[in-house]
Amino acid sequence: MSVKVSPERAEKIRRGLLTWYDEHRRSLPWRDDPDLYHVWLSEIMLQQTRVDQALPYYERFTEAFPTLESLASANLDAVLRQWEGLGYYARARNLHKAARQIVRSGSWPRSYEELHALPGIGPYTGRAIASIAYGAREAAVDGNVRRVLARLFAIAYPAKRQLQSLAESLLDRERPGDYNQAVMDLGALVCTPRSPLCDACPVSTHCLAKASGEPDSFPVARKKSSPLQHYDIASGILTDDGGRIFIQRREEKALLGGLWELPGGKRNPDETVKAACKRELLEELGIEVAVGRLACKVKHAYTHYKITLWVHYCRILGGVPVSTAGLQTAWVHPCDLEHYAFPRANRRVLDALTADSA
Repeated sequence: MSVKVSPERAEKIRRGLLTWYDEHRRSLPWRDDPDLYHVWLSEIMLQQTRVDQALPYYERFTEAFPTLESLASANLDAVLRQWEGLGYYARARNLHKAARQIVRSGSWPRSYEELHALPGIGPYTGRAIASIAYGAREAAVDGNVRRVLARLFAIAYPAKRQLQSLAESLLDRERPGDYNQAVMDLGALVCTPRSPLCDACPVSTHCLAKASGEPDSFPVARKKSSPLQHYDIASGILTDDGGRIFIQRREEKALLGGLWELPGGKRNPDETVKAACKRELLEELGIEVAVGRLACKVKHAYTHYKITLWVHYCRILGGVPVSTAGLQTAWVHPCDLEHYAFPRANRRVLDALTADSA
């Protein structure tokens, strides 16, 4: 169902949002220095991540890679290490690919279409970057904007095309970047998913959801997902005569791709954790091991599942560890592990081990 907005109402909503934004805008480093590199990096980090969570990573990342050229010239390990803990690592891999692509081309993308063609940049991200960095007249619709628009027009089940059309009809043509950020900030700070602060909203007099008396009923919430599935992961610590630890790198296209990890895998329902560790090391590395004492147990939740990571010290009885899947492997001194990017659960294990040996 299409929703039409009169020019008068659209103008009142625009003015209200921008006046509120000018007074309440959040001070953020990529807003204080809105060049394309900083805006682009912030928008990639803010995919699936709240501003307060992203800020320390943004500051650490820009200290390590202050320019696009420094990011493009870095190796992937260094990039992933700076991203470690932020999750959704495909964002970092695509950021790195896009930086190299831009540097090779010799020029920055200058339009939404050129931005959208880069790895990791979808319709929302491309429009947000283009409007904020270049002042392009592009309306960006993220989760916060979706909620604000759905409430303003009392749309229970908003469709993407419908919301994009509404966003474009409300977009301020002179300040498109500020307008997009105003709606995003309103959704993050005032028009929250639960218990929206309608009394503090600059456009509440134009909000049909507020007029209904049940503003948080719009849009209709998605059904709750089923409980996260749990897996036991059995991993082994292999060391050589020099005290180095064996690690392997996950396939780039896999979940947590490009990160390093201790060898191991899922425990089958009919086996013990130690048996799973022995089997996994034989399957992955072609070696027979004696599984020793438990080194560490870590519980961790990912977006779609939970794990308990059981890590045992293992002694090689036969064979030389070589990845049967052709993964990259390395023997690394404990003091050098900080230079490798690991999934958070593995990092917690390694930090515990190095703390114990200190």
